[in-house]
Amino acid sequence: MEEKVLINTEYITLGQLLKLKNIINSGGQAKYFLNENNVKVNGILDNRRGKKLFNGDKVVINQNESFLILKKDS
Repeated sequence: MEEKVLINTEYITLGQLLKLKNIINSGGQAKYFLNENNVKVNGILDNRRGKKLFNGDKVVINQNESFLILKKDS
């Protein structure tokens, strides 16, 4: 099931998303988590915690957690 993630800014980083969804406890854990797990952004493997996620981007973690980034209307 795809979970919608609403953002108020132009983008959110992959590390921020992981922390927001309580997948990791701190930003420092992002590097290790991304190196140990299969994370795809729009179907492409990506392990950069600073990867910018924009409106419409889809993140899939280990083929079982899926997030769709959506920008809130102002």
